[in-house]
Amino acid sequence: MATDTKTGGIGKDVIVYIVLLALAAIQFVIAYQNITPSQMFVRMLIVAIIEAALALLFFMHLADNRGLRWFVLVFTVAVILGLQYGWTDAFRLSGGVPWSH
Repeated sequence: MATDTKTGGIGKDVIVYIVLLALAAIQFVIAYQNITPSQMFVRMLIVAIIEAALALLFFMHLADNRGLRWFVLVFTVAVILGLQYGWTDAFRLSGGVPWSH
């Protein structure tokens, strides 16, 4: 009697965890380099984006489920666009309403 089961196990998670540890070590090395703050910002941001992508894809199981991945992507873009819509109101509140003076 043949059953159809996944044989993923914990191996993939351990590999991803080791890669995340290596990326954290790279961040540590970048932090102690004698470079300008703008160069450090760019390098740290690149490593952080890679770390976040790995954590989202594997530990939140977005690599396995295409529908969930699209939902998270669309939801995140909607939230970012909503935040951008609010910037104009934030500037109005900090500077006051133009016609109130």
